[in-house]
Amino acid sequence: MIILIRHGQSTTNQLGLLGGRSNPPLTEQGRDQARRLIPHLLDVKEVWASPLERARDTARLCVPTLEPVIKETFIEVDYGSLDGRPLASITAEQWREFEGVHDRPLLDGESLDAVDQRVYAELDALLADPESLLHRGDEHLAIVSHVSPIKAAITWGLGVHGSVAWRMRVDNGSMTVLSSRGAAAMLVRSNVVPL
Repeated sequence: MIILIRHGQSTTNQLGLLGGRSNPPLTEQGRDQARRLIPHLLDVKEVWASPLERARDTARLCVPTLEPVIKETFIEVDYGSLDGRPLASITAEQWREFEGVHDRPLLDGESLDAVDQRVYAELDALLADPESLLHRGDEHLAIVSHVSPIKAAITWGLGVHGSVAWRMRVDNGSMTVLSSRGAAAMLVRSNVVPL
């Protein structure tokens, strides 16, 4: 199975800013969220993480026995010049356009379709490899990432268009689990936050 983990709360999350490719640290609450995941990840045999600090640090805290493999594929969507800016920097019209046209980037950033394509390619490779951890019931792959790549992975697992991501929630410190049934992917759990 694959356990997708959204990083713990970062300082940009705490302040209500668009994180994107900015590189803020975890807050103390974010570090606590990561540590709460430890008992749920005992069967993890490999950890991948986005190259951003908040994901790398979450990976090291939630699976302290393994060094994360850095995977650019699972970096957050690039908001371009809006990275690290308040959500209020985006007009309602710009936001509606971003939500409504999946392959259009938000201003000078990256489209959500581009995120889907990179995440789907990585997951397709795991699905095609019968030896990958996606096909194992007793040993798991943890991927520590961000909202947009995790939503892309969920739409991949469900076999639905990426625009369905706007109808999902992925909280800080949450786990989403994907598995396979033969040649098909499936969603097992979504947005599970340990107490």
